[in-house]
Amino acid sequence: MTARIERVVTAGVVEIDDVEHKVENNTWIVGDDEEVIVIDPARDAEKILEQVGEREILAVICTHGLADHVGAAIEVAAKDEAVIALHPKDKRLWRQTWEDTWPDIDMEDEGLFAVADTELEVLTTPGVTPGGVSLLSESLGVVFTGETLLADGPGKLGGEYPSLADQLTSIGERLFTLPHETRVLPAHGEETTIGDLEPQFDRWLSGSLTGTLEESEPPLPDGSRASGIKLDLDDDDD
Repeated sequence: MTARIERVVTAGVVEIDDVEHKVENNTWIVGDDEEVIVIDPARDAEKILEQVGEREILAVICTHGLADHVGAAIEVAAKDEAVIALHPKDKRLWRQTWEDTWPDIDMEDEGLFAVADTELEVLTTPGVTPGGVSLLSESLGVVFTGETLLADGPGKLGGEYPSLADQLTSIGERLFTLPHETRVLPAHGEETTIGDLEPQFDRWLSGSLTGTLEESEPPLPDGSRASGIKLDLDDDDD
């Protein structure tokens, strides 16, 4: 049976630097009537598992480690003792939500996951987080972009770009090289296509995302703002 894609939307509040942000999150389910992979299990495990139903969960894949996107990972994976996958550079973020456990799989660039006769290829797309990834299904003509790329442009964290230069590099080299008809399925908001977003890339590179930043506060060497969100991202896993 041909794989299909389903979306579960959950809502909640994220607190960043003592400021609350109301957000809606997309959890994507890829599979058929027998088996599925769950991408970015956000907040509400019961709602996600209701959509999954009796189907077997083969894996839970987190495109990044931010709390509002991994909050339901353990409970969702527990249904069928599914493996949880995350890029190792986001392990520290994971531990801010799950102090006593680690993901089962360290994702790497060009790694593959299979479900219902389709494959999901891992594309490393850091920027919002250092271990951000996207998942490409050529057979379905879609790319799950996590926080890296949304319908209105590059994703932010608390209204800021933690590492804009890295994020734009990810978008330009890994995403905007895909066919224009490729559907973009992000972690927040509605879907779009590569072709709809790619014409805006030169404008983003020229500084439209940061407005008059250069007049009031120079960017750091990596393109981020000195006043941007600071993440606790040690390299060790202890």
